[in-house]
Amino acid sequence: MTTLIATDLDQTMIYSPAALRFPGADIDAPTVVSVEVLDGRPSAFMTAAAHRGFAELSASYTVVPCTTRTVEQFRRIKLPLDPAGRPQYAVSSNGGTLLVDGRPDADWRVGLEARLRETASPLAEVIGALKERATGDWVLKRRSADDLFTYLVVDLATVPDGFLAGWGQWCAEHGWLLSVQGRKVYSTPVGLRKSAAIVEVAARVGADRMLAAGDGRLDAEMLELADAGIRPRHGELEGLGWHRPHVAVTEHAGVLGGEEIVRWFGEQASGG
Repeated sequence: MTTLIATDLDQTMIYSPAALRFPGADIDAPTVVSVEVLDGRPSAFMTAAAHRGFAELSASYTVVPCTTRTVEQFRRIKLPLDPAGRPQYAVSSNGGTLLVDGRPDADWRVGLEARLRETASPLAEVIGALKERATGDWVLKRRSADDLFTYLVVDLATVPDGFLAGWGQWCAEHGWLLSVQGRKVYSTPVGLRKSAAIVEVAARVGADRMLAAGDGRLDAEMLELADAGIRPRHGELEGLGWHRPHVAVTEHAGVLGGEEIVRWFGEQASGG
């Protein structure tokens, strides 16, 4: 049996300083390993145990990192993989880019763009509509990613009442999906899916069993698709009360939840 392991990264496998959530006294906090540096400062971590466990997984199974990050943002992450520091396959831009040995697969992108033209309003229309609706000091940043989707960085405490519900409805009527992850408000085409890229990878490697992990709405379809999955006890899916019979939930929130996920992958893969 060939097992494929698909995992979201931010707030599932790796954690920003604000998301670590160490329980108990500081002196009892686990040792952590930096896996990303931004502007000269460590910006993402795994526990040392998770770091070792991830290396062991990647040596024995096809481990596919799946992220909403752009290719450039993804490349900042130093996962414990092969000597080259990159996986054979990775998914970035929420499924918009399929990386093979670190390089974007051009055929995948061409096919994806054709599908998006048929199923969703153009990105420029979405950006324009969002500019009309999202105004005020609560909008801290506006970003577009790989010419595929857009997101806002917001002050959650001052987002106007009704904005998220109204914008979510607009997105649904135009073939787009709203997802809120921390301070980021993502708007993505419904056809832009991590799960679609994972199905492609599974076919290429001949996988007949899939394990998956993720914390957000954009990971839900990937978790649904998996033979078995796990999500952390925090994040968007936790807030939505999202549960499925075949999807476990970690005991801990934060970086210790990430460590649990690595351990769960190892147990499930070896037992399968």
